[in-house]
Amino acid sequence: MQNPRQIAFLALREVHRRGAFADAALDRAFSNSQLNDLDRRLVTELVYGSVRRMRSIDFIIDKLATKKSSQQPPELRTILHLGLYQLEYLNQIPPSAAVNTTVQLAKENGFSGLSSFVNGLLRQYIRLTDNGLNPLTVTNYKSTVERLGILQSFPEWLVKLWSEQIGETETEQLCEWFNQSPTIDLRINPLKSSIAQIEAAFKTHNISTSRIPNLPQALRLNGSIGAIQNLPGYSEGWWTIQDSSAQLVTHLLGPQPGETIIDACAAPGGKTTHSAELMQDEGTIYACDKTASRLKKLKENADRLQMKSIKIHTGDSRHFPEFVNLADRVLLDAPCSGLGTLHRRADARWHHTPENIQQQPQLQSELLANAATFVKSGGVLVYATCTIHPLENETVIRSFLDNNPNWQIEPPTIDLPVQPSPEGWVKVWPHRHHMDGFFMVRLKQLKKN
Repeated sequence: MQNPRQIAFLALREVHRRGAFADAALDRAFSNSQLNDLDRRLVTELVYGSVRRMRSIDFIIDKLATKKSSQQPPELRTILHLGLYQLEYLNQIPPSAAVNTTVQLAKENGFSGLSSFVNGLLRQYIRLTDNGLNPLTVTNYKSTVERLGILQSFPEWLVKLWSEQIGETETEQLCEWFNQSPTIDLRINPLKSSIAQIEAAFKTHNISTSRIPNLPQALRLNGSIGAIQNLPGYSEGWWTIQDSSAQLVTHLLGPQPGETIIDACAAPGGKTTHSAELMQDEGTIYACDKTASRLKKLKENADRLQMKSIKIHTGDSRHFPEFVNLADRVLLDAPCSGLGTLHRRADARWHHTPENIQQQPQLQSELLANAATFVKSGGVLVYATCTIHPLENETVIRSFLDNNPNWQIEPPTIDLPVQPSPEGWVKVWPHRHHMDGFFMVRLKQLKKN
């Protein structure tokens, strides 16, 4: 079965029917097909895009059909999503092709009797938009929060949360950022290569790259690149994939050769291996995680990059008494909601609720309190998350400092592409800084009680 739209439909059916994550459903769909690179890119765009834009597309169906989207047969709704996504968001696909292939999908998946309905709804949408009457833009919304929620396809609680922090104009910019396909950043392994060498190697493969200010190991790939493992230098360990924001975290930690480092929630190991590079692979890094399968991935990454200083430690870092007072520096990249990386996880915006966010700080605070015991007197602890929710970041840090007067924030002394806050922490807003949303803070222990 080599029809890319049918493969996209099967993946989306799994997302909607079984609650599968979009990336996992896509991987399974690809494993049963043999598509060329162009078709794989189309399937990826259709699946991720349809999931991201679900609220917007449902709104269009609600406006044009007699039955609301929620009342449509679930698989027919998925077929309509695919058709409307192409018409609204993919300018490179001719409208006639989008309509015809969607009608064909309906016929091939048990909806022959409703194929004229599919055809009529899509053509009605084309007529309206040709006359400047797109339902998304001509509707009188009750509020800016509702308008942004429907137009940008986000739950209203998220739009409201961001609007309270950065205002409505920037919230719209943030939503637009999260609706883009993510960029791919590399982190150069200076123990094996140089940024100039890798730029030259990629140029010979006609792959465009750009450097990122104040991040000496970062290289952003521009445009389509194909399979990662086929890129020059992958098997030689010249580089690894890591977003610029995540690279910032390890620079803030500042590991030095010969030190003992504990990475308390290490898998899949991007910051662990970065620490090893900054230490010139001299010293000891204890890489801890409670999930053995994720630590296996960490070991594979470390082996490919040819790192010797990393020691794997399986288990929950809240229960490692052997680490007390052991480390010069500790990194806690805490489990979080991931609300800074919504462009990478198409379905995450629909899985989170205000209630499940409320549950995160308890674990984060426990991990932080315990990680602090690992630090030698005068040592450093960096707390980081890939979320931009204050409950998981600022609130956790303020609570920790209130309960631990022998710790204080140590503002960054290195040049960063992101300006620290007056309090001394670093918060990366994706639409401002063009990288994943992150929070990071360096804490310094004054003395042991």
